[in-house]
Amino acid sequence: MSRTRLTTVALIALVWTAMLSFGGVAAETVMLYPNVFGDPPESLDRAREFLVAGGPSDYFPPLGATVVLTGLAATVLTWREPRLRWWVVGAAAVFVTCEFLFSVVFFWPRNEIMFVDPAGTHTAEYLRQVAAEFVAGHRVRLAGGAVTSALAFTALLRWVRATAVAPARPHTAGTVGVRDDLD
Repeated sequence: MSRTRLTTVALIALVWTAMLSFGGVAAETVMLYPNVFGDPPESLDRAREFLVAGGPSDYFPPLGATVVLTGLAATVLTWREPRLRWWVVGAAAVFVTCEFLFSVVFFWPRNEIMFVDPAGTHTAEYLRQVAAEFVAGHRVRLAGGAVTSALAFTALLRWVRATAVAPARPHTAGTVGVRDDLD
């Protein structure tokens, strides 16, 4: 497989996984969060009962790892293209910062309090505070997913534009075919 084709595949995979992640976070925001965080601590108890066969913690970690790996592959493959490289590096950096690091530092401790600690460990007021913090912090993750997807998609569009083969035109004496560069 040529480097151009491999780069195209890596960029498509990055866009696809980043958009799956962003779409999942957006869907979770409008469908799941009102039920989970609507009336803590009762809503947190209902969520514990409902999310037993599977939940966000089963979906997002493997998908996040895939976004990171495709971002790394796309970064390596586009490194020789300085005007493209920063779109890919930016997408990967925003994802790692907003989706992974922010989750580890901000969300994981709150998840522990709301969903892992035995029921009754914390007061209702404290659970309401933690749930409100979680929902407020979720906006960072949502924005990070949107920015990651936009940057990755921009990189893919720029790559496709730069590597597209121009349609054959009738040859005119003295003209040379022009290929768009990564402006």
